[in-house]
Amino acid sequence: MKKIVFTGAASALITPMNADFSVNYDRLRRLINEQINGGIDALVICGTTGEKSTLRYDEHVRVIEEAVKTAAGRVPIIAGTGSNDTVYSVELCNDASRAGADAFLMVTPYYNKTSQAGLISHYNYIADRVDKPIILYNVPSRTGVHIQPETYLELSKHPNIVATKEASGDLSLIAKIRHLCGEELTVYSGNDDQTLPILSLGGKGVISVLSNFLPDVVHNLCAAYFEGNIKRAEKIQLDYLGLMNAMFCDVNPIPVKEAMNLLGLDVGPCRLPLVPLNDASRKLVINELKNCGCL
Repeated sequence: MKKIVFTGAASALITPMNADFSVNYDRLRRLINEQINGGIDALVICGTTGEKSTLRYDEHVRVIEEAVKTAAGRVPIIAGTGSNDTVYSVELCNDASRAGADAFLMVTPYYNKTSQAGLISHYNYIADRVDKPIILYNVPSRTGVHIQPETYLELSKHPNIVATKEASGDLSLIAKIRHLCGEELTVYSGNDDQTLPILSLGGKGVISVLSNFLPDVVHNLCAAYFEGNIKRAEKIQLDYLGLMNAMFCDVNPIPVKEAMNLLGLDVGPCRLPLVPLNDASRKLVINELKNCGCL
């Protein structure tokens, strides 16, 4: 059985910004400490929610460095290092490794895309050249690429490819992945609203957006399930379902940053081309925060 990077709840952490859209490193450090004090089990840095696509290379590496230093070994730091350029991704992995990251989250190639054979070549090329475990990231709604179960099976044979973040929304696909790969590939939910269903299929946790401001809630959902308290896990999942869905009323991370700012967490704006919520979506977020007792 391969190493499990984490069990439970990992936050797909936002990258806080100043009003001028520069990275707010002071707020980043405070946010990481708040996450850990709130019970989070791991942190994903510079993923989709962390606005990786608009971070310059030097910013990307520094955000990872600051996260590693601040966490100081208290929780695993998983660095988003995926790219549609295979060689670039290796370079970024190596810099993230030097910064002290514990694992890599690697999205499928986007825009130029590739075939299933191309995915196997892409990921194996990278896995041969890095020294930390890789979590694959399947999010076809963003990339236009879908990792098929048979491709997962082939990739799971590499010792450095240990897990996947599944954000396809397809529970039948995930069941087939579990059937084919067994313990050779850990599965994490990539959607908050599917956390409990994926845990029930043998998943080991969730890479969560909601936990950016409710780390205790998402941790407790997973912990309840693993403790065998399925009713409590079910109650948490259903009680927060509306708020989970509200976090995707617009492009992630626009809604979660809006929610955090409403809660006084001062995480700043998203970088262009992402713009603030419209009035209707903002009202929805406010209502769901109130429904859950956050406001």
